[in-house]
Amino acid sequence: MDNDVRLRQDILDELEYEPSIDAANIGVAVEDGIVTLTGHVRSYAEKHAAERIAERVKGVRAIAEEIDVRLPEHKKTADDEIATRVLKILAWGAAISAPEDIHVKVEKGFVTLEGTVDWHFQRSAAEKSVRVLTGVTGIDNQLRIRPRMNVVDVRHGIREALKRNAETEAENIEVEVSGSHVILRGKVQSLRERVMAERAAWSAPGVTAVEDHLRIENARVRLGP
Repeated sequence: MDNDVRLRQDILDELEYEPSIDAANIGVAVEDGIVTLTGHVRSYAEKHAAERIAERVKGVRAIAEEIDVRLPEHKKTADDEIATRVLKILAWGAAISAPEDIHVKVEKGFVTLEGTVDWHFQRSAAEKSVRVLTGVTGIDNQLRIRPRMNVVDVRHGIREALKRNAETEAENIEVEVSGSHVILRGKVQSLRERVMAERAAWSAPGVTAVEDHLRIENARVRLGP
């Protein structure tokens, strides 16, 4: 219990320290290393940033994110205008080779992305580009990655990427590959290490799905004297 109290304070301090968000209306609860974020923020970008900030705090095992986006009146934007902006930003700055293959739907500021891209980084870039647009209240990223049949030794590539990453202990992570589907098993020391392992798997060419069965061990550490 004492660890949870200190972990909650660490997260609150990190949120207050971050200049890109207003943490005044964000609530934090912690139970057994599992963090629940509640309250409201003024933009979807702030909502996403709050989750990433909590994720990087040592001792966090999992996050339940329940923050609402409450746009100020002057930042509310019509859905058709948001859709137009999304299409433009995808065409200009998301590193996507065929933006015409992406379909956009907007309802009350909530953006749904559908279609196909060649790489996972393009899927992530599309979401990141949309996240900062004024008027967006949420994103459902349903973009699929085109399978590539000429993938050569995906497993080897992922294993080497894990070894190069200073934040992961590659010897504790098992990589299974079936076609373009990757399964990660084993143990990691933190939520951050788990995220980095997933990122390494997604970076392999042709990967269309990553199934994460990694266990977080030794995440609960004694804080203070």
